[in-house]
Amino acid sequence: MELSLSVRVAESFSNKRVVDIQLPDLAGIARRAGYTALCMRASVVGVGSAPETVESARTLLGREGLAVSMVTGDFAVPENGDDGPGCLRNITPYLDLAQALGSDLIRVCIKTEGDVPFARQSADEAAERNIRLAHQSHTLSLFETVEGSLRVLRKIGRANFGLIYEPANLALCGEDYGPDTLREFQPYLFNVYLQNHAPHPDGDMPMTTWANGTLMSILRPLDAAGGIDFGRVFEGLQAISYGGYVTVHQAFGGRQTPDEAATRSARFLKSFIV
Repeated sequence: MELSLSVRVAESFSNKRVVDIQLPDLAGIARRAGYTALCMRASVVGVGSAPETVESARTLLGREGLAVSMVTGDFAVPENGDDGPGCLRNITPYLDLAQALGSDLIRVCIKTEGDVPFARQSADEAAERNIRLAHQSHTLSLFETVEGSLRVLRKIGRANFGLIYEPANLALCGEDYGPDTLREFQPYLFNVYLQNHAPHPDGDMPMTTWANGTLMSILRPLDAAGGIDFGRVFEGLQAISYGGYVTVHQAFGGRQTPDEAATRSARFLKSFIV
């Protein structure tokens, strides 16, 4: 397993379209903390970026010895609204972006059954360029539950369309995220996203789900006790011999600086990776 740092850690806590730390600084933080890749998002580089901006980002990351573990090409995908599946109606610019950044994985969004045929078409186009597509375990999507995720993945039926396993979103939906779930996800597992965001009756963050209604939750530092059981997460990953990227995908706001958050998170996750 290799560690990747999501650009999410550099974004404003309340606005995913705004970065509080620029790419050169973030790349330096990632390298010093021991990450081998960045997970790119549109707040830094996306399908709307000028070609010279994309090329500059790739050059910078190359100098820092960092790969791009995955590309999220627009704001609509992580915002997970009605416009999220738009990428599947015209996947070509996203493929161009991933290729320009040297990545073979793109995050996409599916909200309804009507998006499935477009997912198939996009996967077929991506396969021509040896690029994979993946959907995150995410609230308010067809990938809220384990059963729902597997059903949609089987319905799409493309070897290059898979899953970004994210235990926090599964927990918010009342789903098991441990070794049994990872065994079921194994054939489709393309990436791992980690954040310590868990349901709690006395939490300060309301979260709405289709599967579990609206509930309160707490976002803790990745290495804080009382949230996601990362021991079970890594027990499951090791049981299936997962060898891909493990991505820190957590916004901390003013609770920690990005440098501190990235360094502490890397140190914590390395304790599980043997």
